[in-house]
Amino acid sequence: MAGDHLIIGFITLLSWTRLSQSSDITNLVFGKLTDGMPAAFGDFNSDELTDVFVLRDEGKTVEILLAHEEEPLLRVAKPNRLSCTFKNKLITSVVPGDFDGDAFMDIMVTTVYKGSERTLHPHTYAHIIWGGANHLNCSTDRAQIPMIGQPLALDYNQDMIVDLFGQDTDNTRVFWVFNNTRNLPEKIPLEDNKRRTELSIPHSNAFIDLNEDYMADLFITTKEEFEIWLGNEHKGKFVFNTSIQHPKKAVKIGQSLFMDVELKGQMDLVTPVCYDDSCQNSALLVYSNGEWHNLQINFKDDNGATWGFALKPGSKYMDTITLHSGDFNMDGYPDVLATLSPNDPEHPQSLLLENVPCQTSCGKFKRSYVIRWNILNSFKNGTAMAAFFDFYQDGVLDVILVTYEHKEYKVAAFKNSLDYDANFIKVMVLTGLSNKNNPMMMGRVGKKRRTYGTNLPGPLISYKTTTQEGYVRHGASAQLPQSAHFSLNLPYTIFGLGRTPNFVDSLTVGLSNHSRSWNQIIPNSQMVVIPWPANEPSRWKAQLFVTPSKLILMSVAALTGICGIITVIIGVLYWKERQEDKKERLSESHRFHFDAM
Repeated sequence: MAGDHLIIGFITLLSWTRLSQSSDITNLVFGKLTDGMPAAFGDFNSDELTDVFVLRDEGKTVEILLAHEEEPLLRVAKPNRLSCTFKNKLITSVVPGDFDGDAFMDIMVTTVYKGSERTLHPHTYAHIIWGGANHLNCSTDRAQIPMIGQPLALDYNQDMIVDLFGQDTDNTRVFWVFNNTRNLPEKIPLEDNKRRTELSIPHSNAFIDLNEDYMADLFITTKEEFEIWLGNEHKGKFVFNTSIQHPKKAVKIGQSLFMDVELKGQMDLVTPVCYDDSCQNSALLVYSNGEWHNLQINFKDDNGATWGFALKPGSKYMDTITLHSGDFNMDGYPDVLATLSPNDPEHPQSLLLENVPCQTSCGKFKRSYVIRWNILNSFKNGTAMAAFFDFYQDGVLDVILVTYEHKEYKVAAFKNSLDYDANFIKVMVLTGLSNKNNPMMMGRVGKKRRTYGTNLPGPLISYKTTTQEGYVRHGASAQLPQSAHFSLNLPYTIFGLGRTPNFVDSLTVGLSNHSRSWNQIIPNSQMVVIPWPANEPSRWKAQLFVTPSKLILMSVAALTGICGIITVIIGVLYWKERQEDKKERLSESHRFHFDAM
């Protein structure tokens, strides 16, 4: 028992610290390649490392930076067969996914004609760049799909092939449904179309399970309200359910996002708004129990200056207010990265908003956000965008940024070095498709690995665990719910578990009206779920990869040290006993000779 207390005390002494220190690791991640603007994330070559899809050549070229375990962590492929250029067009968004069901990742790229981007609603053209095991087909005769605004990626008919939803050129809401033929997609209008208002541009449409029936629903942003269309396998795929009025008195409404703010196992609608044209009166609202709640964020810095959401129409990342969520400090509650500015959109700064317990005047909502002004202080000259990214595949979310100085954009990387040991669960849900012609692919360690598909939008992932205090913790997250306007969602979910090294009681993955749970998951695990066949959850597979944490390593070190000390003590005692035995034998020997005389 004393040894147990000694181990616990030693571990506590080593790991008793507070929040994190971070550092600029741009050179270690990108090397000298800092002109690629992040547009999307995905595992293109199925090596279990997340690659980055970037825009280069002033937005005319899309290129894939492949992830590596050695530095620089993100590199251009050699030979470079993962780059495509559009002449006389500007790329406005990138969506990785499997659009033909061959288990290889393709790229949907939206473009506008150069010069038309300044018009109010220019026609957008969606192109599919077909992908292979290690190349992109940059054929110039690729078909283009005209539309208004940027589309949403979803799986319309649960066939694991990515489809699109958006607004046709005649202002009709339609789905573009793809199949395995690589022909032009089938165009299916959204039912009950005529009585709905025009879609907002830019929008925050989402494909996400909002009623917890494990069927992804459709969240639509219009110019007047938000609409919720529930997924239905039998009755028209999506059925209108309800509408949510925009926040009152809001002059500017940013891109909404969905996260489990209070850690109750349900997705909350979170919307950034401005109550004036300059966004100096900004607020972050959450919709809960039928009403909007102001999270009461203090936008004043230490010098008393008031900041607001950075909004600069026509810019790469600030044409709409876009937030990115993730658990930065691994306490389980989702934090937010936002770009703010002090009454000057030419000097924006991306900052961390930490999820904390609400202190005063919270009302019905018990969580709020505090701006951490010094966490990302390595980039004080200006940043236009910040998103979460796990560079070292260790379950700790780092930050990928775009610096903005003198109208020049450059990419940067920021390492989140937690100085206390926290646990996590990392989950990635794939399409589950395989390729009969190419059933095996080379993995990152030279071994053959099978590919089980690519990015899949829409799954709901939730977990339950018990804290050291005996409380049940229930968290939820959606995978790739949004894809437009540089939403930059990661193709996986990381749940921070805090400093609780307990087993995760259960982890549930749900999609296509089906779900499956796995029990007693080891913390600090990376879990890859292959939900195939989609309608037979009993056959879904899960691959588990365990990442040793600092706590485990410190436990091993402490145990090894204690065992070493005990071994030394035993050795000393044994040596002393041998010496006493030797003296006793000599004494006996002398006594024997004396008696003989």
